[in-house]
Amino acid sequence: MKLSPLFSLLSLAFLVLGSSSDLQAQEDKSQRPSPPATATATTGDLTITIDYSSPGVKGRKVLGKLIPDGKIWRLGANEATTFEINNDVKVNGEKLAAGKYAMFSTQDGGDWTIIFNSVAEQWGAYKYDKSKDVLRVDATPSKSDEMVERMAFAVNETNEGSADVVFNWENIEVKLEVATDK
Repeated sequence: MKLSPLFSLLSLAFLVLGSSSDLQAQEDKSQRPSPPATATATTGDLTITIDYSSPGVKGRKVLGKLIPDGKIWRLGANEATTFEINNDVKVNGEKLAAGKYAMFSTQDGGDWTIIFNSVAEQWGAYKYDKSKDVLRVDATPSKSDEMVERMAFAVNETNEGSADVVFNWENIEVKLEVATDK
């Protein structure tokens, strides 16, 4: 049976259109097990935006397992968490220039080290390069008031031009003080 060129062309067009809609469905990040989330706030002339993927506890052990001991962690799931500021700031008293950074952490059951890395767009921590770190600050975790099933960040204004960036997951709370560097 000989197919007409028009029939072949139409078949190819339907195949391509069907494949592109499948690709678009796969790219719907809201359907991931760890969906994307954003925490943002403007205080004075400072805007802080954190983009991350939010995993759930789902009955698993978080500290020491999902958040590994002694290893670099992306502070979320999927793509590395990003931290973007429109002005120079101090994070826990240390200077950080305006820009967009990947956020990582490391911990061993005590204090955490929060890392701001200049390669903002990366998948997880698989290609993390310590030489690209711009700032490392220590933060002491505390126990949150309530169990938090889905990991979350919050940006809470404390004064004009300053805010607390708060990370919560399970019973873990880690706070960073961020203030405009004047």
